[in-house]
Amino acid sequence: MMSTVHDTNREPEIQQALHGLRARLSGSLIEPDDPLYDEARRVWNGMIDLRPRAVVRAGAIADIDAVLDAVRRSGLAVAVRGGGHNIAGHGSVEGGLVLDLGPLKHVHVDAGSRLVTVEPGATLADVDHATAAYNLAVPLGVISGTGVAGLALGGGVGWLTRSNGLTLDNLESVDVVTATGEHLRASMQENPDLFWGLRGGGGNFGVASSFTFRARPLPPQPLGGNLFYRPEHWRNALLAFAGWTRDLPDGMNPIASFLVFPEEFGMGSDPWMIIGFAWVAEDQQAGLALVDQLRAAAPPDQEEIGPTSWLDWQSAMDSVFPKGSRGYWKNVSFSRLDGESVDVLLGFASELAWEGTGIDIHHMEGAFGRVPEDATAFPNRSARYWLNVYGFWRDPSEDERLTAFARKAYGLMQPFAEHGEYVNFLGAEAGPRDADAARAAYGPEKFRRLAALKDRYDPHNLFRLNHNIPPTQAFM
Repeated sequence: MMSTVHDTNREPEIQQALHGLRARLSGSLIEPDDPLYDEARRVWNGMIDLRPRAVVRAGAIADIDAVLDAVRRSGLAVAVRGGGHNIAGHGSVEGGLVLDLGPLKHVHVDAGSRLVTVEPGATLADVDHATAAYNLAVPLGVISGTGVAGLALGGGVGWLTRSNGLTLDNLESVDVVTATGEHLRASMQENPDLFWGLRGGGGNFGVASSFTFRARPLPPQPLGGNLFYRPEHWRNALLAFAGWTRDLPDGMNPIASFLVFPEEFGMGSDPWMIIGFAWVAEDQQAGLALVDQLRAAAPPDQEEIGPTSWLDWQSAMDSVFPKGSRGYWKNVSFSRLDGESVDVLLGFASELAWEGTGIDIHHMEGAFGRVPEDATAFPNRSARYWLNVYGFWRDPSEDERLTAFARKAYGLMQPFAEHGEYVNFLGAEAGPRDADAARAAYGPEKFRRLAALKDRYDPHNLFRLNHNIPPTQAFM
């Protein structure tokens, strides 16, 4: 088993491998003495402060082969980075080699077939800008700077989850470079077992070099909105939200949130509960009628509702999550949103008196819930809701207090928790040799199936800087 930090006795082999790598690259090799190094090594989460041996900024897909060859020759650990937005910081590595695919951002849209081909460094903004011109959208996340690759391989929860499923549910195929350098296409027709594992199993099986999605039709101006509630109205609003979501049509995609807004939003320094929604069916009057039902049950203190640009909607919260924010996240899947669970949830939500932590309740079901449980590696299709407690603070002195809050909220929700956790919402506590978090996230049956794929495609655990599914022989 290779270590994460390289063995200094192998320095001659490392130097030789890096020399050969530099000669092969279309992109650039950035080492610690390079003035670009500090910027190149950074990922979104400012709590992740690692110093790689080198960072490769890819200039072409062929650079993936060159990097993996250098990794095999040198014994260096490799971290694969798309957008670098992963909360656990898996896009960097201490003393190893970072393969930064961020420069590879091309998106091609075939409007007739609605097939969208995406390079591995593209962000949500890159895809949204390409598809919106055709009134199409690939179901993605909620922050436009997020990398599509990591989002899709882990799941992809966002503003189209109920209407169109997860990002991975809209994948047609993935091109992958394996640990041995083999180039494979994974789809329902080709390597379907690998395709199953890639849809939820993260970066455990290789480097994804291209994605093909099927986009969904989108109204030119979807209906979006937010209902805002002050703390004294939270309980009634959350219970009304619970009732409202019992029988929603697929076109309505709601998320309930609790947070103190940054100053630039002009919402003051007090915490708010927000019920946000995106209605993506053509009949906007039908969407407004649904909102009227919720408004009648829980009159908001403020509101903003109306047709919106999809690009504006998808980037509306970007400023809350600037690069360099410090973050730690926990998540829980659950289905009970009744008096007891609401009291528990509001018990910790009412403690939010600071900017830098938020709580989201994603309403699932709809198209997401109709995908059979065993169709993909995503851990849970039956939960009605998914809770995410997320941090975005700047002051390092707050690390202990705010990570403790997230853990506390997670613990208090455990009596209501269902099986599985969403790996894209998992923080950094699971190390590369700790399979416990991955086993808990996927559950025993899916974990065993994923481990069998790991044995086949990456038996030496080259791709271990992720929520790792170790091969069965890795620690024997």
